[in-house]
Amino acid sequence: MKIGILTQPLHSNYGGLLQNYALQQTLVRAGHEVETIDWKGGSGLRAMLYRMKVRVLHTLLPNRYPQLRYKPNDKEQAIIQRNTNHFINTYINHTEAIHSYDGFVSQAVKGKYDAYVVGSDQCWRPCYNAFLSSMFLDFVQDKQVKRIAYAASFGTDKWEFTLQQANVCAPLAKKLDLVTVREDSGVKLCKEYLDVDAVHVLDPTMLLTKEDYIQLIEKEKEPKSNGTLFNYILDPDTKKSAFIQKVAKAKGLKAFQVLPKCQTETRTKEDIKYRIEDCVFPGVTTWLRAFMDADMTIVDSFHGMVFSIIFNKPFWAIGNVSRGMSRFTSLLKMFHLEDRLLDADHLDDVDFSKPIDWTKVNSMLEEKRRECKSLLLDILKK
Repeated sequence: MKIGILTQPLHSNYGGLLQNYALQQTLVRAGHEVETIDWKGGSGLRAMLYRMKVRVLHTLLPNRYPQLRYKPNDKEQAIIQRNTNHFINTYINHTEAIHSYDGFVSQAVKGKYDAYVVGSDQCWRPCYNAFLSSMFLDFVQDKQVKRIAYAASFGTDKWEFTLQQANVCAPLAKKLDLVTVREDSGVKLCKEYLDVDAVHVLDPTMLLTKEDYIQLIEKEKEPKSNGTLFNYILDPDTKKSAFIQKVAKAKGLKAFQVLPKCQTETRTKEDIKYRIEDCVFPGVTTWLRAFMDADMTIVDSFHGMVFSIIFNKPFWAIGNVSRGMSRFTSLLKMFHLEDRLLDADHLDDVDFSKPIDWTKVNSMLEEKRRECKSLLLDILKK
């Protein structure tokens, strides 16, 4: 069966790239031909209107809608993403870039897919998606194809669709043969606002094992990391930095990170124009190796938690409200690890020695992995 995957654009987000890789691998190992329909965001009037809308929404609701940053040109983007592009072009089978709704329609005809799988990585969050209805397969005309949402994510437990978006997407959701979501709160959102039943499943990255990722690291001959306390912090501040140093000193560890010197969230136009090498993302397997080598991790990202669990590393997750807390709480509840979630404003009284029962966690993960793979692969056989 030929399958087209739709997810967020393939750029430089480590978790986003690895969830796409993992979903592809899961389907390929089941005997399917798979490619990712690689959209890069809108162009022309539609893109301009979308960016204007997001700017207005950020002004009105800054905690709910992220601020748009300077968008690098194609040449700058190629430099910034040269390492992550290596991973994309080596390990992810993908189409040519798509920039418009007509591009989706054209690819559907060209691809001759027997099935589509939509997910994961906040693909159903309006503020992150210029082609929201296409993530519900509005461009698919063939009524015979399978339509599946695997671990589709709203990113939050709040309903963020406008009435118009809901009116467009709800009928499309009803055409899906299977709806699964990444957060437990997504089950309620699907029922209440889209009128469809959804199943809570694992993020695609967790469909693969630690050994699968170690094979990637070894294939790339990734050198050993330069520390033992891996901190993957997307929104740094003085409180988090002080906490990391406190943990490092208390546990006798060396703190290190795998991110550009100028992070995406804080870099300026001047950074990109005059110190672009400081904006270059380290490789995907460099990031993976950090989890492999770390004695402990401190993260404020969803996939930072995911890979800490996969690699069985004691971790602390600092809640990130602006990026969607339901992603954090849903994952941690699944493995009874709620006590690993920290409030960014209360980092003073943490017992760094609190252990994790990895035998119990791994047992739950293996059982959920079997259930989720069966759910996904069985629907493709029907």
